[in-house]
Amino acid sequence: MQRIGLMLCLTLGLAGAVRAEVETGGGPVQRPLSELPYIPSLDLQAMDSTADPCVDLYRYSCGRWLTKNPIPPDRARWSVYGKLYNDNLQFLWGILEQAANHQRTRSPQEVQIGDYFAACMEEAAIDGKGTTPLQRDLDELAAVSDASSLSRWLAGQHRQGRELLFGFSSAQDLVDASKVIAALDAGGLSLPDRDYYVSADQKMVETRQQYRDHLQRMFTMIGDAADVAHANADTVLRLETVLARATLTQVQLRDPYNLHHPMTVKKLGQLAPRLNWSEFLAGAGAPPVASLNVSQPKFIAAVSHSFQREPLAAWKTYLRWHLLHESSDQLAAPLARAEFDFFSTTLRGAKQMPPRWKLCVAAVDNDLGEALGQVFVEKVFPPEVKQATEEMARLIQAAMKTRIEALPWMSAKTKQAALEKLRTMRNKVGYPAVFRDYSGVTISRDDFFGNVQRAAAFESARQLAKIGKPVDRDEWGISAPTVNAFYNPLLNDMNFPAGVLMPPLFDPKLDAAPNYGNTGGTIGHELTHGFDDEGRQFDARGNLRDWWSKRDAKEFERRAQCVADQYAQYVIVDELKINSKLTLGEDLADLGGTILAYEAWRAATANQRLATVDGLTPDQRFFVGFAQWACENSTDQSLRVGAITNPHSPGKYRINGVVVNMPEFAQAFGCKPGQPMVKKPEEVCHVW
Repeated sequence: MQRIGLMLCLTLGLAGAVRAEVETGGGPVQRPLSELPYIPSLDLQAMDSTADPCVDLYRYSCGRWLTKNPIPPDRARWSVYGKLYNDNLQFLWGILEQAANHQRTRSPQEVQIGDYFAACMEEAAIDGKGTTPLQRDLDELAAVSDASSLSRWLAGQHRQGRELLFGFSSAQDLVDASKVIAALDAGGLSLPDRDYYVSADQKMVETRQQYRDHLQRMFTMIGDAADVAHANADTVLRLETVLARATLTQVQLRDPYNLHHPMTVKKLGQLAPRLNWSEFLAGAGAPPVASLNVSQPKFIAAVSHSFQREPLAAWKTYLRWHLLHESSDQLAAPLARAEFDFFSTTLRGAKQMPPRWKLCVAAVDNDLGEALGQVFVEKVFPPEVKQATEEMARLIQAAMKTRIEALPWMSAKTKQAALEKLRTMRNKVGYPAVFRDYSGVTISRDDFFGNVQRAAAFESARQLAKIGKPVDRDEWGISAPTVNAFYNPLLNDMNFPAGVLMPPLFDPKLDAAPNYGNTGGTIGHELTHGFDDEGRQFDARGNLRDWWSKRDAKEFERRAQCVADQYAQYVIVDELKINSKLTLGEDLADLGGTILAYEAWRAATANQRLATVDGLTPDQRFFVGFAQWACENSTDQSLRVGAITNPHSPGKYRINGVVVNMPEFAQAFGCKPGQPMVKKPEEVCHVW
């Protein structure tokens, strides 16, 4: 349940000996890290001083940034975080170039990440193999002759880490978060969401036709005659549409009770009898299990029913496509380029593929993330940043405690449970105490496809081995360089990797105001997720349990509806408005988190004499620092995808939609009643 998607940056002067790669017109060259651009967490050059913050704070804070930062051709969306993430990728590229040099002395971690990166960068060797690396899997699929052999083949694919048709792994038990159980999830779709298959909207109809054309093109590229490829494309689209109709909507997925369906393996067999589940579970590498959670029983039943209705050949065609789809970025360039043309260009508006080094850096981080992260934090993450973040989190939690205690609408019993949850909430900052050991993964400098498969198989086995064992509450779900922060309701913890704690997100060189507006707002955001419309349903131990009185729950829902009604009026692109039922949790977290950050900042600086800097008062610096994390440009295509799939509102509304509910903002900028950024007192949304 990862929440806010923040991007990371490269900071100034953290490790002068480390070198980052930058691209010039003549190709990549080495450049010292200290020469890379430094952008503070309050960037005066990004502001449009001609705009009135009382009319549009976002334009005032980001206006010049929007003009000066068009979307790069290999991206569909470009933001402050995206731009800095790109810089950070260049820094990681420098790390990996050094690690790939096998003529120097390398640590075990450097050997693995360096050899993986070197194999990925051997484009000529990869292109020369064409689809040969995938041939064994295709041949084994071709040999499938009945439901039993199909179950065995699917199990083998899952054992290799390919979650074809559905997901199978371990998960915490929703009602007893101390247990790790087996879990079966829906899957099987290629387009971004079920609505792409079932919506009658004209743009969706056009997208489905473009997708069918892409399928036909891909089948042709792997040797099918034109008429066969045409028929195969129709088959895949037909089967995926069946699965889509049985899949929960994005809004339904936000209700955890919709995902809690424990059942025995015997009952699973009755629900979906066309698959041999005992054979599948054993073949996938799971320990003996008597029961598991099936998150979407309707989906699993639809799979079984379709196995009965559709010929085996149709499902083999479907699975042949998904093998190709999941492996295309590991195969020859023409296949990877064709996939990019549809999924990134047609769907999202990107104009060209990223350079190879970006793809390879991301691949290392995905498959060997904690090995890369260990090298990363040693070079760029000083302990004082970790300590400052932990102190900021402590003050923000204290602000939440004060607010809960003072809530006029919550009963004493519900307050007690809320305070217990807050007291037991953990903060994970920077990196794990113990980094993951990947010594069980064989990495070869001349086998990129094999490296990806072996890493995926390692991760699948690692996850399945957790079943029946106690929960490891110290494990990290993301790598240290990751540009993200999230709250996990089942662990009741907030997670802030090193990558999200660098300028311009967190900047030790600047005063506290923009740092609290930016990183403080992020901490408050994640904390508030523990008490948003979804997170509030989990108790202090991470169990899905109703700890609210009926009256308190009803009052919370009424107050949250104020936020939902506000955001439902905002237009994303064309005629599409925000689906505020989908974005409600993030919108609540944005509002609650910013309020908490503001109060924590005032507490942290209560005994300080704050000064106006660069023409901005301390309060103005807080709000501009808060706003500038959201500066972004997006293609219309990307906005349309986001309107359906993204639980976050567009950046403009994540800023303006928050501050209209904060009288402190209006006071900071001298805004008057009746101006666009000032709500009437009776219209202001008050939740936490």
